[in-house]
Amino acid sequence: MKRLIDFKNFTKGIWKENPVLYLMLGLCPLLAISGSVSDSIGMGIAFTFVLVCSNIIISLIRRFVPAHVRIPVFIVIIATFVTITDYSVAAFSPQLHKNLGVFLPLIVVNCIVLGRAEAFASKNNVINSFLDGLGMGIGFTIIIVFMAVIREGIGNGTIMGRPVFPENYKPFLFMILPPGAFLVIGFLIALKNTIEGRRKC
Repeated sequence: MKRLIDFKNFTKGIWKENPVLYLMLGLCPLLAISGSVSDSIGMGIAFTFVLVCSNIIISLIRRFVPAHVRIPVFIVIIATFVTITDYSVAAFSPQLHKNLGVFLPLIVVNCIVLGRAEAFASKNNVINSFLDGLGMGIGFTIIIVFMAVIREGIGNGTIMGRPVFPENYKPFLFMILPPGAFLVIGFLIALKNTIEGRRKC
């Protein structure tokens, strides 16, 4: 019997079933945006908002949506919240909106959002769906911001535009290029697997 409230649905997204390090979903915006800490924070917040809100609505209507049209319905719901997010960011932070570019509206087709809608929210109650969305969103945000700290720090010598190294530091530009993003995410996945492996021993 499923529990009404299971906080494991929240914690699993942060570490054990992290959408990036474990499920390896949503890598496109992660690799593209993680060159800047401020942009990564903005993407993480926007992504979490869409994921939580769509999970809640999908859970509320799951019993009324015919199985053969559920995916189009899910996409319409997700697209609605992405549009709200897109317009809100454009209104309140035009520079962030410009920096995020096409990756903000592309949250509509992000595998994590649609995957959680299909695999979890459509089968669980509202509270657990909220916890699942929040946990997955926070897990995604933690990783993209952590990657940005590494990439911007080493690649530009700054964090959120502020210098963190002495004036004679020569930025390692490789880190803010796409290969640098793949290198960082590879190390993070290896680190998680190593930690999990030692915990099982």
